[in-house]
Amino acid sequence: MSRAIDGTKRNNRRAKILKLAKGFTGRRGTNYKAAKDAVVKALDHAYESRRDRKGDFRQLWIARINAAVRDEGMTYSRFINGLSKAGITLNRKALSNLAVEDPTAFKAVVEAAKKALEA
Repeated sequence: MSRAIDGTKRNNRRAKILKLAKGFTGRRGTNYKAAKDAVVKALDHAYESRRDRKGDFRQLWIARINAAVRDEGMTYSRFINGLSKAGITLNRKALSNLAVEDPTAFKAVVEAAKKALEA
């Protein structure tokens, strides 16, 4: 059986790759062979970055909590220890939002953590 070089399946597959490579510079955006490699690499990086984003946000939340807690004269690790001893189960995202959006409520949480550490 002869090889199909201008069939619809082949054209559609190539068009799909070139569509994904739209906006890439030079040969990577127009030449199928180069575009295929670039698209595979780009999709791989996108997959990894979606997972990295979770850690990046956690890092941001911890930095925000740490800054807010230090204003209250406490360290981040002592604060988290105090929360666990007080039985307060707020995640870092919620604590970070509380520190940014409602400082008075955050102060109350810090005071609860301090009391738990003293007891």
